[in-house]
Amino acid sequence: MMNMLTAKDVEQAYERIHSYVHRTPLLTSRTLNGISNFQVFMKAENFQKSGSFKIRGAMNFLLSMDRQSRDRGVVTGSSGNHGQALALAGKMLGIDVKVVVPQDASPAKVTAIQGYGAKLERFGTSSTERLRRAQEISEQERRVFVPPFDHYWIMAGQGTVGLEILEQLDEVDAILVPCGGCGLIAGISTYVKERRPSVRIYGVEPEQSNSTYLSFKAGQRVELHNIHTIADGLRTASPGELTFPIVQRYVDDILLVSEKEIAQAVVFLLERCKVLVEPSGAVTVAAAMFKKLPSGNGKIVAVLSGGNVDRQKLCEIFAMAES
Repeated sequence: MMNMLTAKDVEQAYERIHSYVHRTPLLTSRTLNGISNFQVFMKAENFQKSGSFKIRGAMNFLLSMDRQSRDRGVVTGSSGNHGQALALAGKMLGIDVKVVVPQDASPAKVTAIQGYGAKLERFGTSSTERLRRAQEISEQERRVFVPPFDHYWIMAGQGTVGLEILEQLDEVDAILVPCGGCGLIAGISTYVKERRPSVRIYGVEPEQSNSTYLSFKAGQRVELHNIHTIADGLRTASPGELTFPIVQRYVDDILLVSEKEIAQAVVFLLERCKVLVEPSGAVTVAAAMFKKLPSGNGKIVAVLSGGNVDRQKLCEIFAMAES
């Protein structure tokens, strides 16, 4: 395992995984540009294999393992997207996968995890609980534990989103990235700040799951309890031990959005842009729509981190947006 993350690690990860993942497009919306007063480009990771950016980190992790470790199988804890990604990556590479999900995991995500052939166990409701259980299984069954975000192989894979953005867009002023455990923003910010330091990086979190915001302001990791947000992929108790120092080094600020703002962003993306984005992926568009950024009229990229949302949840989101 590397001692730090570098742009070169992200480039090597891209060479490793690019034939296994999609190069996702940048989408635009004149309406969103008008609302936000920015020229917004949406990085559509909701179109990615497994429905989110997570396949990038999962695939890079598995391809970085030696053959003996792969033969032992792997285990992780996940609210859904990382579990789906690891299950699919394992299926593609012939590696046995087990996923610990929360008791209240999204039915759509559970169905997908099982559909990719992974073994599944429900345990607890918090990220702390499911990760601890996954580590117990790792010890009991000699499986390799694959962290959802707090590992340099994972971060390097996620950072390939930033590599693609810089290749796809000649000029970019800022990139908005959803924050949970911060594997995605750690990877993107490392690559972008080392290759194009002038680009501003903003994390975006729900007001009701703001561990990265509180940690960023406090200068040390803060752990939350009893998290309640429709953005289930961002219900992380605290940023990672390895990811947070990278956030401190490279991220310009953390922006917060309300539950209603997230819901309205999901509805906007579906009705006006014709794309289905889960709440965790829509927080960046919510930040643009509701003017959370410092004023300006430059080019910004909003990372749409995933599109895995079930029908029942979508009905609740529409009701919340209209309330």
